[in-house]
Amino acid sequence: MGVIEIEGMEFYAYHGHFAEEQIVGNRFIVDLTLITDCSKAAKSDNLEDALNYQAVYLIVNEEMQIKSHLLEHVAGRIINRLYDGYDTIEKAKVKISKLNPPMGGQIEKVSVTLER
Repeated sequence: MGVIEIEGMEFYAYHGHFAEEQIVGNRFIVDLTLITDCSKAAKSDNLEDALNYQAVYLIVNEEMQIKSHLLEHVAGRIINRLYDGYDTIEKAKVKISKLNPPMGGQIEKVSVTLER
């Protein structure tokens, strides 16, 4: 088994409970950890034998562009797409952070983490 981490993916998106959040948008950071079998790729040095990070990033990007009221919903969609697309994934963890959330005070970020 191996661990693949894609960290600090930054997106501007329109997720949030308040109508203003879905109009104005906000910055989000996504961190992804995947536990997968890397043994074949480690031997072959061939992209076809690996979990393609670029393809994974494109899935995250697509899901981040779909407006949602809850970060939990976005994280769940990302995990579902990854499991649907890659049968070698043993475990996935996605953390989505909303920077400077509109919660009435000075808050750096709020984050939701889902694992499966």
